[in-house]
Amino acid sequence: MENQHKPLILLCLAFFTVGCMFCMNDILLPSLIQYFKLNYTQATMIQVSFYITYVIFPLPIAWMIHRYGYRVSLLVALVTCSLGCALFYPAKLYDSYLFVLAAIFTLSAGMTVLNVAANPFITLLGKPEGAHIRMNLVQVFSRIGYAATPLVASALIYRSSGEISFHFPYILLAIIIFLIAILVYYSKMPTFKAEKEDKFSVPQLFKESVSHRHLFFGVIAMFFYVGAESCTAGFFIPYLKESLGFSEKVAASYLTLYYIFAASMGLSAVFVLKYVKAHKLVGIFAVLMIACYLVVIFLKTGYNEYILASLGIFLSIMFPTIFSLAIEDIGAFAGKGSALLNFAIVGGAVFPPIQGMIADKFGVHYSYLIPTICFVVIAIYAFYFTKTPLMKRQARALSV
Repeated sequence: MENQHKPLILLCLAFFTVGCMFCMNDILLPSLIQYFKLNYTQATMIQVSFYITYVIFPLPIAWMIHRYGYRVSLLVALVTCSLGCALFYPAKLYDSYLFVLAAIFTLSAGMTVLNVAANPFITLLGKPEGAHIRMNLVQVFSRIGYAATPLVASALIYRSSGEISFHFPYILLAIIIFLIAILVYYSKMPTFKAEKEDKFSVPQLFKESVSHRHLFFGVIAMFFYVGAESCTAGFFIPYLKESLGFSEKVAASYLTLYYIFAASMGLSAVFVLKYVKAHKLVGIFAVLMIACYLVVIFLKTGYNEYILASLGIFLSIMFPTIFSLAIEDIGAFAGKGSALLNFAIVGGAVFPPIQGMIADKFGVHYSYLIPTICFVVIAIYAFYFTKTPLMKRQARALSV
């Protein structure tokens, strides 16, 4: 199948807003600590509310994709995200942290649909051998959304009068996302519905997933990766403020640099992956991440802010590449495999509260031991448990 460029462009726009919404968590956490007088552990309920949806919704979403196809599922995702962003207005109106968490839960539900539906959809919009490249290309727009958000959102939230308007960036996002939904509605985007004879069954879903070992290990790797990314970005500004004494504005500028690095490397990965095997790139970057974390935790080099920002380079390729490695060569099971991978995104709800407790007790710098451990697991996965090395070992065993 030839690449379908118009659907890819719409998905790029959708993932730009996904990047903005993901990054808003990193801006929201320190602003709500100040606004609602929270400690780090309480503030990490933002990540819990955001990522818990990936436990609740993937299977119903997999059924929806099976029944109605990718296009309808994408529309549901965008409208739900827009609604969740709009709910920040009553959250500000009533000064309610619970309302904020409800709004985050709603927009995250929409993002769960988007991730479950859009990621396998991208792999189907062209030749199979180009799937890794298409995934990274679309994710570049997500990283651009990340990079554009910190300074813009900080300027919108922190007014010169001293007021914290945490709702305002979300109102703008609600409008933008709804406009993208209208474009998708009037587009000729293909549906790729499942065949009628392909019955959807939850027990069958888990049973069939066991037969794809690289998918099983990919789910584990995704769990630790999303936990690590959530921890890294969520405590980025608190680390710079507490450990290095930076102001909110200066810290936000380094978070912008972090996402610029991520977007640049994500774009470069489109070309790098033509020459370097995907699982090797994940493994090498995971090892480099571990080294950077250890420096940030235990050393004061005078360049820690840049070392922390450089983590964006190595994080940039992780999600799309782990995702595409996990669903490689699983054919029609891709939509359901995507649902299983999106279960793993709940790692973003599991690890930040642990990091928050460590930060409250020992300091933010020691809390970065949590993502360090996560990337040890990812390095092991990349070098030993992806499809390519497994197939080589099995082939050697058969030849003997």
